[in-house]
Amino acid sequence: MSGSRLSTRLSRLLNMVPYFLANPGISAAEAAEDLGVTTKQLMNDLNQLWMCGLPGYGPGDLIDLSFSEESVEVTFSAGIDRPLRLTSTEATALLVALRSIADLPGMVDPTAAHAALAKIETAIAGTGTSAGTESVAPLEAPAVTTVRSALAANRALRLVYYSASRDVVSERVVDPIRIVLVDNNSYLQAWSRRAEGVRLFRFDRIEEAAELDEPARPPSHATDEAAALDLFSDDPAVPLAHLRIRADYGWVLDQYSMQRTALLPDGDVEATMRFATMDWMARLLLGFGSGVTVLGPAELVTAVRERSSAALDAYAALAEDPGYGDTVIEEVGPT
Repeated sequence: MSGSRLSTRLSRLLNMVPYFLANPGISAAEAAEDLGVTTKQLMNDLNQLWMCGLPGYGPGDLIDLSFSEESVEVTFSAGIDRPLRLTSTEATALLVALRSIADLPGMVDPTAAHAALAKIETAIAGTGTSAGTESVAPLEAPAVTTVRSALAANRALRLVYYSASRDVVSERVVDPIRIVLVDNNSYLQAWSRRAEGVRLFRFDRIEEAAELDEPARPPSHATDEAAALDLFSDDPAVPLAHLRIRADYGWVLDQYSMQRTALLPDGDVEATMRFATMDWMARLLLGFGSGVTVLGPAELVTAVRERSSAALDAYAALAEDPGYGDTVIEEVGPT
């Protein structure tokens, strides 16, 4: 296990003690959901935690727990009664991360996020008032608030949504799964009952949202970890690139979420890949050089051609510069 993973796990283990002190007798399943881990991982952590403590490593030195899948309780904390304090570097990193998502629609409750920002700024300043200007939460669009509420309550939604790829506005009933962030845009990932598949709905294109008085019922195969890692696999609202991948670039198929469509006689492979934005996909493909050829759509072919031509022109301009490649060394004498 790498040092960074060990450090992350140690922090999680130490912060679990005050959590269980504040929630005595909580079940392992409830605690795992709160802490963002699986029940299996939680039980592994608890088995590790009761071997941690103070030097001496005997009775009265080690953290002591009473735990099973039905109940978890700390019987001796070894002095770890509160979460660890943040260093100034950690607090600053947390501020930067929180600010980066606080204004993205749907990712977090803006009021809670900006209240947390104010508290962290106050702690960094070491005073009773927040450092710098007061953090004011932006107004959240009603549709965004409704989506977050339905997701928290596990309720189905009726959406009025603008599909940019088809330039149409449609109404549909969906079962929310999760909120995801892709290329600085936040999306609702949900099961579309009409399409009978997982779809992504960009928050700034949701025109209206209504929470229904019925539970969300996405199929289990749509909510598992594999589905979370393959967000764009079958969403026709997301652009689809058609690619030809050279035989010696077969590793690309393993590194990126692609679907093979044909194996050609020379060993090349044709494949498809969903992507969020044209600029991102063009940059990705240019990095492969001649190893990957774009077959479609036409807009992506044009974007890659224009970017590659601009790069070649820039290199040509440098080559024509009389001073290009020369090294100039200045001798500075005594003053």
